[in-house]
Amino acid sequence: MKMLFNSKQKQILLIGLILISMVFPATAGKQKPTDRVMKVLPHLLDQQGKHLLSPSLYERDAYQAFLRSNPEEVSTTRFDIKWKSKRKKKTPLKLRIQLLGSEAYTSKPFVREISTSVKHRILANWSSIALSSREHEEIGKIIAWRVSLWADEKEIAHQQSFLWPSSSSKKDDSE
Repeated sequence: MKMLFNSKQKQILLIGLILISMVFPATAGKQKPTDRVMKVLPHLLDQQGKHLLSPSLYERDAYQAFLRSNPEEVSTTRFDIKWKSKRKKKTPLKLRIQLLGSEAYTSKPFVREISTSVKHRILANWSSIALSSREHEEIGKIIAWRVSLWADEKEIAHQQSFLWPSSSSKKDDSE
């Protein structure tokens, strides 16, 4: 019985296949969206405006758990949002957050909408939207959220929490 390829030929063939797969990836036909809301981190803030005590993910999570279990220590909520856009730098962009709160949550969800202008940055586009203390009290416990990125009064990207109702994602459902 004769072998088709010897071990040296198999190595060359394998290297060739790896190089071809790097040049022509499986997603070559698919286009990634150029505008995205990549990450949304809701943080409870204490009376001093801090969401962590030390720069450690473990400590941050532990302190957030402490604040959730001790609501009297919480002053407000801040949303840290990572986003990206390949649009021209001069295009005015806006982040909009819609919140579903526990206060007055009966037949129709209580939705608060807050917008802020954002600027392109060179490395990472992180923006923060903080609720005022009054808004934090009016909304109560945040049940769900939806963050959208806007350019020229048109929504270009969004991300929402798992519990966000699909019927409330449009602007007409806000208060």
